[in-house]
Amino acid sequence: MGWFILFALIAVSLGLLWWFGVRGGLLTASTAALLMGASGYALQGNPDLRGAPAQRSEGGDVFPLTDARHAFFGHFTPAESWLRMSEALAHDGKSEDAVGILQNAVRRYPGDPQLWIGLGNALVDHSRGLTPPAELAYRRAAQMAPGHPGAPFFYGLALARSGDRAGAVAVWQDILKTAPADAEWRPLVEQGVKTLGGPSSPQHR
Repeated sequence: MGWFILFALIAVSLGLLWWFGVRGGLLTASTAALLMGASGYALQGNPDLRGAPAQRSEGGDVFPLTDARHAFFGHFTPAESWLRMSEALAHDGKSEDAVGILQNAVRRYPGDPQLWIGLGNALVDHSRGLTPPAELAYRRAAQMAPGHPGAPFFYGLALARSGDRAGAVAVWQDILKTAPADAEWRPLVEQGVKTLGGPSSPQHR
């Protein structure tokens, strides 16, 4: 069943890219990334391992991870195919395989901060809470993209998913202190602060 899901995800991903007009070299590169992800899964994954439904931790429903990721990074990035496969496996209860996909991805592309954030998210899913390896992944992402709000936002989300609501609010309020008023992702951060019950942060001018 695991192999069927993997190949179905590859087919669906390529179909969506074609539908949205991706052609030529970009489509070739996307296909290569999908196949490399499949290779990593074949080497590290265990498709016959019995899956267990993921258990939600406190704060786990603050944001859907995919929607939040697209708000900060967009829909069409080099990391997208890897992240979609990992998130689909996690949704199916195969959190160990989801981590394995992204461990392989960061070995191949160690300079991509989005992949490191995805690995942090997958590790939080697998451990059902924030762990030192996940914290390291978020730190590496922040070092690669200094000033970008993506890594601290998802670190805050990991805190919320681990039950540390106050810690998450504090991180997100720090982001809002310097966030442009017209930033596309700003409402998402404000929503997180409101959802977890923290006071609103004044807009940066």
